Amino acid sequence: MSLTWVFAAYACAAGLSVVLLYFLRAQAWYWHALSIGLALALGLTPMPSDWSNPRTDLMIGAAFLFLLVWGAAAPLFRSHHAMHPKAG
Repeated sequence: MSLTWVFAAYACAAGLSVVLLYFLRAQAWYWHALSIGLALALGLTPMPSDWSNPRTDLMIGAAFLFLLVWGAAAPLFRSHHAMHPKAG
């Protein structure tokens, strides 16, 4: 598999997660924690030997990167109102 495809897939996965965070803002903290947990579970789970091919590795890697970036970058995209609540 060409290095261009690998770079494009991972860049799209990371870029999509950042774009979603930018437009939709960070959600509740537990969704992002769950996302990081799912990314780690996906990345650390051994895949069956019949799934061992570059295309599957690329798809799993892109999903891992999407979930990890979406979960870990959430504090950078919190809304202004969530950081500074109005005083009553």
